[in-house]
Amino acid sequence: MAGILLEGDHVKDEERAAHARALAAKEREKSLRRAAEAKARVGPQKLGAALQFPGTAISDRVVEPGPFTCKLAKGDHLRIIDLEGQQAVDFLVYDAENHENRYNAANTIKINRSVYVGKGFKLVSDLGEVLMTVVEDTVGHHDTIGGCCSTEVNHMRYGIKGTPSCRTNFITALRAHGMEPRDIPANINFFMNVPVRHDGSTEIVDGLSEPGDYVDLRAEKDVLVVISNCPQQFNPCSGWNPTPVRIIEWHPSRGK
Repeated sequence: MAGILLEGDHVKDEERAAHARALAAKEREKSLRRAAEAKARVGPQKLGAALQFPGTAISDRVVEPGPFTCKLAKGDHLRIIDLEGQQAVDFLVYDAENHENRYNAANTIKINRSVYVGKGFKLVSDLGEVLMTVVEDTVGHHDTIGGCCSTEVNHMRYGIKGTPSCRTNFITALRAHGMEPRDIPANINFFMNVPVRHDGSTEIVDGLSEPGDYVDLRAEKDVLVVISNCPQQFNPCSGWNPTPVRIIEWHPSRGK
């Protein structure tokens, strides 16, 4: 297949790896400048707004690039805050009582009639049930089709072996709940920008989120949430520079 190099082609792997590392270093500097400018311009105001919600916090954690899981009762909320901007958060959700009833990308796209996640978007399961609903969103554009990075595909793309990846993070998180790699479906990518052009072509480009942007989801039944705060360093999905996010589980006040 054109553009795909065999694993044994060490010279070409080394050339691609050198190119990938050089490009990442160059783009990382640009991304850091953009993030610093955005943080100075809007960071305090946006973060202040992100920390306001009509209820009581159950848990409030800063999550470094890596795996994260939590269980939510029906009606509880999960707020994911992008602290530095342009940080992809790979997201899966399962029925807490039946892990085979899990987020289904195709069903979700069909029901919402969109490949882009925004306020009001419903996360639909294999069995046609709504697991969670996006009730607040300050970005308005998140990805459903790019999937998660993996160590193996990173090698195909960049010629670099042994990279950290979202698939590895998912495997680690799921094992704690008795699941296996085969239990990983296609995922949502919050704060990741994968536009689809008129001719059907697509690619990962610079994210739209700024420091303090957030997405808030309500559990429509008891659910297990599985997250990989993306460790990808070799494309724009995490601004070429993976950073922490803040995750707040909260229970709405009575009447909300």
